Amino acid sequence: MKKTVFVFSALIIAILALFQLSKYAYISGDISIEIGIAVIALVFFVIGVYINKKSLRKQKVASPKIDSKKIETLGISKREYEVLIGISEGLSNREIADKLFVSESTIKTHVSNLLVKLDAKRRTQAIQRAKALQILLP
Repeated sequence: MKKTVFVFSALIIAILALFQLSKYAYISGDISIEIGIAVIALVFFVIGVYINKKSLRKQKVASPKIDSKKIETLGISKREYEVLIGISEGLSNREIADKLFVSESTIKTHVSNLLVKLDAKRRTQAIQRAKALQILLP
């Protein structure tokens, strides 16, 4: 954090110095206003590219993977996993049933099986446990 504050402080001081230098150069007649604006714009461009490259390097974080072995260990079938994904999307039993082309009572059965297999009492708790077990992406 201290390094970031120092870098930005140094950038601000450098830009202010550049503004003052361009103001004195313009007043003394050494450069035209267009050249001064071009130099300042170029400095801002270089600073922006530098900051962008630095921020892109930090964003490369390994994305979490779904643990398919854990799904098999828990005994969750493919259809139950599809229902679990529907629950995580916030869909109701009717909406999941329509999406998977099955009856609503079948979805209720799958939901109750999931609650038992994930040792959960509610759908939200099942989603939390599934994310903790890395069988759903956060």
